[in-house]
Amino acid sequence: MNKKKEVFKLQKLHVKSGDKVMVIAGDEKGKTGNIVKVLREKQRVIVEGLNLVKKAVKPDQQNNQPGGFIEKEASIHISNVMLIDPKTNQPSRIGRRRNEKTGKLERYAKKSNTAI
Repeated sequence: MNKKKEVFKLQKLHVKSGDKVMVIAGDEKGKTGNIVKVLREKQRVIVEGLNLVKKAVKPDQQNNQPGGFIEKEASIHISNVMLIDPKTNQPSRIGRRRNEKTGKLERYAKKSNTAI
């Protein structure tokens, strides 16, 4: 029996960790924050201070941590966030273009046409 390896290319995303984004859908709509982590396989992002969930934690005797409930950030789908344009401080769509000087791809905000 021939087993084919599943090969798929991860899609390039419009946001990176450290970017300032605004949530455009869901319970946190209209709030802004910085991206802490990007989960490319699931196409989700974790935004600092947003989409908080309560999680039960068992006590850990080795690290002297008590049990209880902690609040941590849950992931948000990538389609529900928009990058904040650094020039106008408004959410903007993102495009990619070649930089004329260096020849490298750069991201730019489509509203103000400025590089990010």
